[in-house]
Amino acid sequence: MKVVVLTGSGISAESGLATFRDSGGLWEGYDVMEVASIQGWKDNPGKVLDFYNLRRKQALNVNPNAGHIALARLDKYFDVTIITQNVDNLHERAGSKKVIHLHGEITKSRSSIDPDLIYDIGDNEIHLGDLCEKGSQLRPHIVWFGEMVPMMDVAIEEVLAADIFIVIGTSLVVYPAAGLLEYVSENDQLYIIDPQKPDVYFSNKFHFIDNTAAHGTPLLVDQLIESFKDK
Repeated sequence: MKVVVLTGSGISAESGLATFRDSGGLWEGYDVMEVASIQGWKDNPGKVLDFYNLRRKQALNVNPNAGHIALARLDKYFDVTIITQNVDNLHERAGSKKVIHLHGEITKSRSSIDPDLIYDIGDNEIHLGDLCEKGSQLRPHIVWFGEMVPMMDVAIEEVLAADIFIVIGTSLVVYPAAGLLEYVSENDQLYIIDPQKPDVYFSNKFHFIDNTAAHGTPLLVDQLIESFKDK
């Protein structure tokens, strides 16, 4: 069976990473639009690089939580794709094999002039003057406000193929990611794990688990393995 999981900042928050939607317009002390928009990059690239150097360090200093680890267990029994709005690598570090990052990856940089030139940088910083092989300034491999989401079409194909669709730790108000629900079949097994129930299409079709990602996900994973592992 095909399992598709859409995760948001709620699952990373339980590992200790701050979320910008809970910060009143400030994210780690920075104005969101100054560090997470294409205009912010044009206005002050040094400030943006400093911000993501800080976030990269933070992301690599926290560990996957029980929610990440539980999702990785599903790979033993199902064809699993995780579509995440998060830029950290906690799903991969937990052991998940197929992860689509809608908003980019904090451990990668890319060319400012060629979006196909992407480099793994691990925990290294990016500084002004660091150039790609074509001579342009390197930038974080992050999808900012005002930019297209290049992995969206790939994510849609995965959702269309799903038998089980799970939403974890996302308010479903950030587009285009929230638009993935338009491609979910009402005939799928549908689950939402969140302490606050999002307002979603055909919400009566979803099994709502009123719990945090770290606590609710292991419970659901155990249930799915027991119910569907041989189907």
